[in-house]
Amino acid sequence: MLSETTINIIKSTVPVLEIHGTAITTKFYQMLFTNHPELLNIFNHANQKQGRQQAALANAVYAAAQYIDRLEEILPVVKQIAHKHRSLGIQAEHYPIVGKYLLAAIKEVLGDAATDEILDAWAEAYGLIAGAFIGVEDQMYAEAENQTGGWSDFRAFRVERKVQESDVITSFYLVPEDGKAIAAFEPGQYISIKLNIPGEDYTHIRQYSLSEAPGKPYYRISVKREDEMDGRPAGKVSYYLHEQVKEGTTLLLSAPAGEFVLNRQDKRPVVLISGGVGLTPMVSMLNTLVETEPERQVTFIHAARNGLSHALRNEVEQLASKNPQISVYWCYEAPTAEDQESEAYHKAGFIDLPWLQGKIPSKDASFYFCGPLPFMKAVNSALSEWGVPGNDIHFEFFGPAAVLVG
Repeated sequence: MLSETTINIIKSTVPVLEIHGTAITTKFYQMLFTNHPELLNIFNHANQKQGRQQAALANAVYAAAQYIDRLEEILPVVKQIAHKHRSLGIQAEHYPIVGKYLLAAIKEVLGDAATDEILDAWAEAYGLIAGAFIGVEDQMYAEAENQTGGWSDFRAFRVERKVQESDVITSFYLVPEDGKAIAAFEPGQYISIKLNIPGEDYTHIRQYSLSEAPGKPYYRISVKREDEMDGRPAGKVSYYLHEQVKEGTTLLLSAPAGEFVLNRQDKRPVVLISGGVGLTPMVSMLNTLVETEPERQVTFIHAARNGLSHALRNEVEQLASKNPQISVYWCYEAPTAEDQESEAYHKAGFIDLPWLQGKIPSKDASFYFCGPLPFMKAVNSALSEWGVPGNDIHFEFFGPAAVLVG
C-alpha cells in the first residue's frame, strides 16, 4: 500500500502529466530503445513511428496518477493491457527496465520541477503498479499454457489455406504443425503473429482478431493489406503476409488473448457494428451466436468503402439467409457504379444515428463495435446520443488504446 504522502504527491502531478505526458513517453521510448534495442523485437515499430504507442502510454500514466488511491477502478484497463503483454511475451524482468527509463524521462522532460520527492513517489507507485501487472500476467501465462490445447510463448502453425476476401483483405487458415489440439478462445479475441521478415533487423509481432467461431481445428485471421497512404508507409507485416506468405508457410502464433469478448450471459439482442477490417471479431461473434444461441436476435451492420473492399460479405449473407433472427445492413462510403446498379448496399455515405435508429429494433441491446478510430468515435457518439448505457457499449481498438471522446 502507498502512504498518504505518496498518494498526494502523485495526484499533484496530474496537471503536469496532462500537459507533458506525451513528451515524457516519447522521451521514454527514445531512451529505452537506445539502451535496450533488443526490445524492438517486441514493440510495434509502426505504432512508434505514428506516435500511437506514446499517446497510449501517456494516457495510461495519466490514468494511474488520477486513480492512484483507487487502482481497482482501472483494473479493466490493466487486464486489457496485460492480455496484450502476454500475447507479446512481455516478462517480469522487463518491468524494472521500463521503470528506470520512465523515471529518467520524467526527470529530463520536467527538469527541476521533477524533485527528488516526486521521483521517489513515482518510483514507489511504479513498483506497486508493476507488481499488479506482473501478478495478472503470471496468471494469464499459466492459464494460456495449462488449458486444453494451450501453450506458452509462440507455437508453429502452417498456413493451410489462403483466401482472398476482397481487394484488400485476405483470410489465412492456420493449423498447428505438431497436429495436436489448439486452445479454445472467446469470440472477439486475437492471436499474435511473430515474423522474421528478410532484410529486417528485428522481429515483428502483430495482433490479428480471429474471424471464425471457436471449436474448429484451425484458427482463421482476415488481414487487411495496409497500403501507403498520405505519407504513411505501407504496412510491412500485412504486405509480407499478403505477398510473401503462401499456403504451406509456417508462422509463429501466441495463444488467443483479449478482453473484447461476447458476453454469453446477456441474452438480450446483440448489435454488431463494424468498419473496414474491424468486421473480423464481429464475424467471429456472429458465427458463434448462430452456433450456440440461435434464438438470440442479432443486427449486423458493416461499413466499407465499397463492394470491392467489402470482405466476408457472402459468408454473413449466407448466415442471415438461413437464420431469420439475423438482420444485415451494409453502408458504403463511396459505392461503385456496379454497387449502385445492383443495389448492393443499404446506405451511401457514413453511418449516422437516424439511420441506426431505423435499423436497430431497440436500444435495449448489447452493442459491440470495431473499426478505424474516426469510425469508432462516430459510432460511440451516436450510441451515447441515443442514450445507450455505457455498460451496454463494448469496443476494441486495433493497436494501442485511444480516446473516443474529445
